[in-house]
Amino acid sequence: MTINLLPRTDSFPWFALQIRSRYEKIAATLLCSKGYELFLPAYKSRRRWSDRIKELEVPLFPGYLFCRFDPLDRLPILVTPGVIQVVGTGKSPVPVDDAEIAALQTAVQSGLPRQPWPFLQIGQRVRVECGPLCGLEGILLDLSFRHANPPIRKTTEEAITKNLRTALTI
Repeated sequence: MTINLLPRTDSFPWFALQIRSRYEKIAATLLCSKGYELFLPAYKSRRRWSDRIKELEVPLFPGYLFCRFDPLDRLPILVTPGVIQVVGTGKSPVPVDDAEIAALQTAVQSGLPRQPWPFLQIGQRVRVECGPLCGLEGILLDLSFRHANPPIRKTTEEAITKNLRTALTI
C-alpha cells in the first residue's frame, strides 16, 4: 500500500518502522490519517480453515512498514498505536536507501507472484565473513530471536532480520 497525502515529502528519507505483530495495516491506516507517505509491501497467501480456503493479503515483511518522514520530527510516528520504534542504531534512526524502496515498489507493482524467502535455515552450511570468527565454516543449528531490536545492516532484508544466535558445528 502506497499512500501519498503530503505534498513534497520527497525531501525526506524512507525509514523502516517496527510495528506490533499483526498491527501493520492498523498502524498504516493511522499513520496515513496523520498524513504520512507509507509503503507496506504485501503478497497474497492462501490460508486454510476447517471449512474453507481464503486468499489473504499479508505483509511481505511481517512486523515492519516503511514511512517517509522528517527524522527530527518523529514523535507523532512513535506515539501512533502499534508503532514500536523506528529502526536504527540506538536512538538514531537509519534511513533506508531510496533505491531499495524503489526496487520493492517495482516488484510489488509488477503484479508478479511474490512471497517471503527465508534468509537462513537450520541445517544450512554457513561461513562467517567478518569479525573475530572470520572464515569459520559450519552447519547452522539454531536461530533464536532473543532481542526485540533488529541489527542494522546494509540491505533492507538484513535490516529487518532479527538478531540471530548461531551455533556452528565444525
